[in-house]
Parts: sequence; structure tokens; C-alpha cells
Amino acid sequence: MTIPRSASVEIIAVGSELLTPHRQDTNSLFLTARLNDLGYAVRFKTVVGDETAGLALRLGEALEQVALVILIGGLGPTEDDKTRSAVARALGRRLVFRPDILKTIEERFRNRQVRMTSPNRRQAYIVEGAAVLPNANGTAPGQWVRAGSKTVVLLPGPPHELKAMFDKSVAPRLERRRAGFIARRALMTTGLGESALESLISGLYPKAGGGLDLTILASPGQVELHVVSHSRVSRKLAEKKADGLAARLRSRLSEHIYSDRGESLEESLARLLRDRKMTVAVAESCTGGFLGHRLTAVPGSSAYFLGGFIVYSDALKTGLLGVPQELIQSAGAVSSEVAEAMAAGTLSRTGSDFALAVTGIAGPGGGSPEKPVGLVWIALAWRGGVDVRKSLFWGRRELVKFQSAQKAMDMLRRHLLQPEAAGNRDVT
Repeated sequence: MTIPRSASVEIIAVGSELLTPHRQDTNSLFLTARLNDLGYAVRFKTVVGDETAGLALRLGEALEQVALVILIGGLGPTEDDKTRSAVARALGRRLVFRPDILKTIEERFRNRQVRMTSPNRRQAYIVEGAAVLPNANGTAPGQWVRAGSKTVVLLPGPPHELKAMFDKSVAPRLERRRAGFIARRALMTTGLGESALESLISGLYPKAGGGLDLTILASPGQVELHVVSHSRVSRKLAEKKADGLAARLRSRLSEHIYSDRGESLEESLARLLRDRKMTVAVAESCTGGFLGHRLTAVPGSSAYFLGGFIVYSDALKTGLLGVPQELIQSAGAVSSEVAEAMAAGTLSRTGSDFALAVTGIAGPGGGSPEKPVGLVWIALAWRGGVDVRKSLFWGRRELVKFQSAQKAMDMLRRHLLQPEAAGNRDVT
């Protein structure tokens, strides 16, 4: 998607701790969402350590590519807070001491009845020519610096300080120089791999320069399609373009889409069960309760989820669900026959409208050439019918469990979408 240079942004998160496995930048997610609302597109995100020369170098490179650079963090009072000096170096300007800022900082300490130490004086220095952005929640003021046709914004790192400052002091300035409008749509799919989905939507990728972009994001058990549109004219036009492409995608993918409103699969399934006033219970072996956990993660799940059985051992499959011992011996615990018997036993013991049963080999051990790790049988039963599916999932143990629960919920979701599903309650 072609974005005007005047609407392009780079976010630079400052802090050596963000280059370790112990801390992660989350401020950029908030900023990206707010910038998109204002018609700006983030083209780059960078993490830079607490080092003046490296940060100055990165800022100079960013200003060659985008119109707006937002730096997060490094405005504190300590020796390793380098953002002010790095920006001054990159722009060839001085740092100017502001007595009025120092007075504000001193007042804040007095109001909290805390003694201010000398390092806090560093926060009273600003880049020459910068406008000061007040910090209602901390001591470090932000800065708005014009550099020719480009703008550099310095924001504090603590989220409660950054968010308030952005909304009060930065967003209004950006709104006045808005360069367009951005609309986003997300379609969540399951039951298709990335390549299979790609073949279904062949020909729908938007052409370059039309203000539309389509991105596919794949993860175990689901694939997301993200539509982004840009209009220089109005939000309505941006939304119209996004809705048009989303509608074309929906017509191709139909029942593979479980949500276009940001729901998880369990939320989408919950809505269908509540709308139809139907209930479900579960029997789990290899998922060890994870399917029930996901179904009950939705508020109000007691309206449709009756309960479940975690039957990890063969003895409990027999004792709690009535799965015949001879069936387990002949077919194996991981088989279509046992999955079906588990679902039937759950249905009869709970009186639910539907029962889901999962049995498989989550790994990493326990597999064989005939029944490898990742083999999972899932059964969906209702009064008068049953559907049993075989899957071979890839990945670590937790991924096999996740995909198994995803597949089970999707089987019930697709069944509920069938016209005849509404009559399952009365089948004998």
C-alpha cells in the first residue's frame, strides 16, 4: 500500500534492557494503534540501546525515510538516559537548560514530600528549539522537535506517562496535520493451511498504488487476513475500500472464517451456542483439560458448557465414560473407535446437546510408525449422529494440544452453521 511520505512514521524504542530476553517493548503497540487512527502508518520499528552515538546514527537514518520519528524512553535522570543528547547530536543542536521545567520538577517532589536529588536536573534540559510536552504523571517532559519538514517526538518510557502525554499533547498536533485516513479489517480463519487459503483467494490481492493492502499471518491452527486501506479524502472512503475487499474475501472463504470482529474461536463458538440455546460437554485425554479451559475462558460460559472428563488413563476411559476395555485393547486408546465411544459416553452421562472427545499422542515420546506423535482423533457426538476426524499435527507438545482444541471447537462451530444443526436437540 502506498502511504504518503508525510504520513510515514518510525518508532524507536530506547533502552538496552529491550535488547535482552527479559524486557519487551509494548508501548509501540499502543502508539501504532493511535497513529493509525490519526491516518499515519508506521513503516519501521527499531530498538536501540542506551548509547548516544548509535541512537544518533539511527535517528539520522530514520529521518531520511519518514516524516515523523517517535522516540520512546531514555528521558530519565540517570547517566544511561541518552535520548536528549542523542537527538541533539543527530540534529546538530545544543541542549538548553530550562529553569521553568526544573521548577515544575521540584514542585512535583515537594508535593510528594520526597527530596529531589541532583540527577533530576538533567530532565530540565531540552533540545534547542523544541516545544515542551507536559508530563502530568512523571518528572520527564516530552519534546516536540521540528527539523525542516520532519518532526521528532520524545516520549517517556513508563506506559502511564507515555499514553497520557500522547493523547493530550501529541495526538491533537498530529490531527491538525492529518495526511489521510486508515481503516483496518481482520478476518480470522481456521481449518485451512496458509497455502490452501492462498489458493482460494487467488486474484484478490490488491494492486500496488490503490491504497489497499492484504497481509496473511499464519500460526498453528489458524490463519489471519489483515486488510488495510488508506484514503487521503475521508475515513468513510477508507472504510468503504476495506469493506469491499473484506466482502470479496468472505465470499471466497465462507465457513472457513470464524470471525471478522476480533473474536477468538472460543468466543465465536460461544456466541453460536448461546444463540441456539445449546450445550456442550467434553472428554479429554491428550489435551488434559485444555479444551475445557478454552471453552470456559469466555465470560458466561456456564450458559452452554456443562462440564467434562479428563480421562488420561485407559481405566478412567472405561470407568467414567463406559468405553469397553476390549475396544481399547483391540483398536488402541488413540483410535477413531475410542474417540467415538468417549463422545457417546460423555453425551449420555451429561445430557448435553453435543459432546467433544479428544484422544491422541501429544509427544514428544509415545509415538510409533503406525501412530506417530501428533496423531489425534476428535469426535463430535449429538443425539442421532457422530462425526470423527483424524489429524496429524506438527510441533511441540503444547502446540499439539492447542491445535487439537482448535480443531475440536471448529468441528462444533461448522456443525452449528449447518441448517439442520438447529434441529439436533429433538433427534432421538
